[in-house]
Amino acid sequence: MAAGEQQPQLGATRVSSSSSTGSGRLVTPFWKEKYERDARRYWDIFYKRHEDKFFKDRHYLDKEWGEYFEGQDREKMVLLEVGCGAGNTIFPLLSTYPDIFVHACDFSPRAVDLVKKHKDFRPDQLNAFVCDITSEQLTENMEPYSADIVTMIFVLSAVAPDKMPLVLQNVRSVLKHGGCVLFRDYAFGDLAQERLMSKGQQISENFYVRGDGTRAYYFSNEYLVDLFSKCGFTLEEICVHNKQVENRSLDLVMNRNWIQATFTLDSSGSQSLNGQHDLHVCEGKEDKLIADSSKNKSSSEEIDLSEDFCNMFGTSHNLNEVQIIGIKAKGHDFKIKMLTKEYQHTCKLTGLMLWESAQLMCSLLAENPSIVAGKRVLELGCGSAGICSMVAASSAQFVVATDGDAESLDLLRQNISSNLEPNLLDRIMIRKLFWGKKDDVMEVRELSGNDTGFDCIIGTDVTYNPDAILPLFKTARELISDKSNEDARAAFILSYIQRRVDENSILSNAMAQGFKLVDKWINGVHDSNGIISSWFSGNDVCSAYQNTTLSILYFEL
Repeated sequence: MAAGEQQPQLGATRVSSSSSTGSGRLVTPFWKEKYERDARRYWDIFYKRHEDKFFKDRHYLDKEWGEYFEGQDREKMVLLEVGCGAGNTIFPLLSTYPDIFVHACDFSPRAVDLVKKHKDFRPDQLNAFVCDITSEQLTENMEPYSADIVTMIFVLSAVAPDKMPLVLQNVRSVLKHGGCVLFRDYAFGDLAQERLMSKGQQISENFYVRGDGTRAYYFSNEYLVDLFSKCGFTLEEICVHNKQVENRSLDLVMNRNWIQATFTLDSSGSQSLNGQHDLHVCEGKEDKLIADSSKNKSSSEEIDLSEDFCNMFGTSHNLNEVQIIGIKAKGHDFKIKMLTKEYQHTCKLTGLMLWESAQLMCSLLAENPSIVAGKRVLELGCGSAGICSMVAASSAQFVVATDGDAESLDLLRQNISSNLEPNLLDRIMIRKLFWGKKDDVMEVRELSGNDTGFDCIIGTDVTYNPDAILPLFKTARELISDKSNEDARAAFILSYIQRRVDENSILSNAMAQGFKLVDKWINGVHDSNGIISSWFSGNDVCSAYQNTTLSILYFEL
C-alpha cells in the first residue's frame, strides 16, 4: 500500500449539514471503497478472533415471534437465517422447534465453519453455506420460493445502504408468497452510533465503520419500512426499543436502541399503493437493565444488540495489541504506541487514539516554542500519545500531562519514556486528573509550584462530550494562574473538531467560569493580525490542515 493510502486521521471531510447525524467527518473515498471490498475479510477476522464467544445466544425469537412458528405445520416449515454468524440464533431456535428445517448462510467462511462444528449441528436438520447476499444468489443453495420464514437478526446493518435493495430482492427469490421476514437491528440514536460519530468513523449518513473494519447502519423506522416496501414487502409490525443499560462496575449508563419489525411478502408480490405504509409502532419502555457480571440475568433482562456491552465498554483491553506510528514535527520524530485500530471501538474512553487536533497542536508548538517557553504547562485529556506534552517539554519550565483514564496513562508513560531524552524526562510529570474531582484537582494544582496555577493549559479534542464541557472549564479555572502580568497572561488553548458540541456552547461555559475569548481559528479562517495567525507565519502547518474542520480557541481570564 502506498504511503498516501495509510488510513490517516487527516483525510476526512465535513459531513453536510443535511445529515441527520449532525456535524462530523466522513472517512476518505479510498477507505470507504476498501471497507466495502474487504467486508468479507473483516468479518472473517472477527470470527477468527472471537469465534462463538462474542454474541449471546438469542432465546427471544419464540417469545417475540412465537405466533409465526406456532401457526404453521412445523414438520414442513423451512426457515432461512441470513447472516447466521456462529449460530447464536439458529441453535436456540432448533432447540425450541426441532421439527423445522433451517438454511443458514453467512459470507464469512469461518462463521459457517463454526456452525458446522457446533455440538448440535445436524446436516439433516441444517444446511449451512457461505453466501455473499449482495452478489451471490441464494437460489444456488436452496430452492426458489421455499422458505416460510426468513430471519434477519443484526445483519442488514452490515450492508452498504446502496446494496440493501439487492439483499431484499435476493431474499424475495427464496421466500414463499405470504411468507414473512423477522427483522431486528440497530436503531438510530443508539449509544454506539454516538460513539462512532465522535470518533470520526462515519462512511455515509447513519452508516459507520467500527475499529475492526466491520460496519453498522442505524435504522429509522421510516427508512426501514420504505426500503422493504419498495422491494414488495408489507409491514405487519414495527417496534423501536429503547433500554437504559447501567454498568455499575464501570459507572456507565448506556442508552441502547434497536428496531424490530415483521414484514410479509404479498401473495401477489405487489407493493403498497402509493408508497403508503401503516406504521404499527410501539414505543420502547423506559427499562433500566443492570449490567453486572457477578449476577445471572433473567430472561426478562435480556438485551441483544449484537454487541456485548461488557466487551464494548469494558476495560480489559490487551495493551500488547498495539501499533507504532511515526509522528514528525519540526525538530521532533516520535514513535508512538497506540492501541491497534481494530480494538479502538471497544474502549471505554477515547484516550487510546491519536486525534487530528493533537497533531495540529503538536506541529504548532514545534514551530512556535515561544507559546510555552519557560512556562508551567498543563495538558488536559492528553490521552496515551502525549505528543503535545513532549514537544512542550523541550522549551517549557515543566509540563504536567493528565488524563482521567488509567489505561491511557499507562500507555502514555511508555510513549514518553521511549521518546524523550533523560534530561527532558525530568521536565514532565504524569498524573491522573478526572475533571471536577476535588482531590485530583488539588493534587495537580500543587504541582504548579507554590499553588499558583499554570501559565498555559492545553486541551486537544476534549470538547466532544456535551456533559464534559462544564467540568472541563471548572477544572481549567481551578488550575490556571491568575497572577500573570499584562505582558504574560495565562492562556487556555483548545484545539478541536466540532462534533456534538457547538462553538456557542463552548463559549458560554467558558464565560460562566471567568474566561474570555481572545482569539480563534475556525476551520482555517482567522484574524490575520491575531495571536493564532502568528503561529502559522513562516511555516506550512496551516496548508497541511486546510481540508479539515479543525478549530483553535485561545482564552484568558
